[in-house]
Amino acid sequence: MTTDREPVIDREPATGGPPATGAPATEDDRFTQGFEEMRESRPLGTRNEVVTGPVADWATDFSHMEPEWAADPYPIQDDLRRRCPIAHTGRFGGGWLPTRYEDVSAIAYDTERFSSRSIVMSNFRPPLESAPVGGVPPISSDPPFHHDARKLLLPAFTKTAVSRLEPATRAFCHALLDGLEGDGVVDAARDYAQHIPMRVIADMLGFPPEDGPKFREFVENALEGVNRPPDERIARMEKLFDYLLDQIRDHVDRPRDDLTTYLINAELYGRKLDPSHVSGTMALLLIAGIDTTWSAIGASLWHLAKTPADRERLVAEPELLPTAMEEFLRAYAPVTMARLVKQDMHWRGADMKAEDWILLSFPAANRDPEQFDRAGEVVIDREVNRHAAFGLGIHRCVGSHLARMELRVALEVWLERFPRFTLDDPSAVTWSAGQVRGPRTLPLRIG
Repeated sequence: MTTDREPVIDREPATGGPPATGAPATEDDRFTQGFEEMRESRPLGTRNEVVTGPVADWATDFSHMEPEWAADPYPIQDDLRRRCPIAHTGRFGGGWLPTRYEDVSAIAYDTERFSSRSIVMSNFRPPLESAPVGGVPPISSDPPFHHDARKLLLPAFTKTAVSRLEPATRAFCHALLDGLEGDGVVDAARDYAQHIPMRVIADMLGFPPEDGPKFREFVENALEGVNRPPDERIARMEKLFDYLLDQIRDHVDRPRDDLTTYLINAELYGRKLDPSHVSGTMALLLIAGIDTTWSAIGASLWHLAKTPADRERLVAEPELLPTAMEEFLRAYAPVTMARLVKQDMHWRGADMKAEDWILLSFPAANRDPEQFDRAGEVVIDREVNRHAAFGLGIHRCVGSHLARMELRVALEVWLERFPRFTLDDPSAVTWSAGQVRGPRTLPLRIG
């Protein structure tokens, strides 16, 4: 184990709570430093040796970065739930994987014993001093700071605010499909699903829509690159935060009505936000707001392509789509979050050590047969469906209304325009590794 500074998605912020007394920073001088300078001024975190290679036993050596997990994690999770419901690994410096709904829920709600200061399980742990803010507030924040940081974002993600985005989202979906009209085979992930949240989030943050390819690169670096060599990972992540600082400076010079200008002007505890808070929240919105939604859209289209009975029923009964959509979210929940154990303890049969990771698998919780009838099946008319796809506890997704709108509109437009489609080559479908799972390539045959 070594100590180091690393600009991962869970990078440490400049401060850990309400500011000390003194003159507040102005809008002009908060963002003069480059990201590298900001990083060098922060406390040291700890880095562990990178361990890769085949898993010996998922109960004692699990890794969410291995190809068999990316390809199909559900049999692995089902097996663990039966024989070792809280699995352990020595990788990433040590961590745990609960697979029962009741355990996942208990940890998600327990902010006294589990910290959210690092939400991506990797070989780097931010320093303890980074709590309660974390690197990407509010999802990386612990109480009491979390409440205040989350409250700042709520107005932008209400049902009313999201409804105003629906017409433009629908028009964009149609424009994407206009470009695919006449193609016999299309990649529904790269040519459709991935573009929708990239455009929506770019518009909300006031970023150039043509920067979409950069966003895709940022997402893959942040969430799929946790086992890359440290120097490479640092260089890749610096690109993200340098980009964000460029956007912030442009908004300081040319304010407009978007989320970036809102965050620049927002205040907590009587002063404007620290630059690391502004850029960290923007990184959260950019990374989490894009990857989770494109993964949900892609997984839903994958299911319908391989399940003609469900596809035909939704085409015939479009009013069933909202119910079916919730079932897709349950069965193919894209998001797994991480926590860090605060102190040594014996927890439900597991001897957890301080700084151990907890990989909080909402996908595993959503397929627990103790919680859901026919848990391993996709039942598109499931009536009772209290799934955990958007998380549990204080960190339940603040953007759930937005994600639901994008998923619903994307599926409505696709089914309207392309009511008949199948998998062109099932073996050509690839899935992302890491904590957000969704199709990265999805070749579908249209007609």
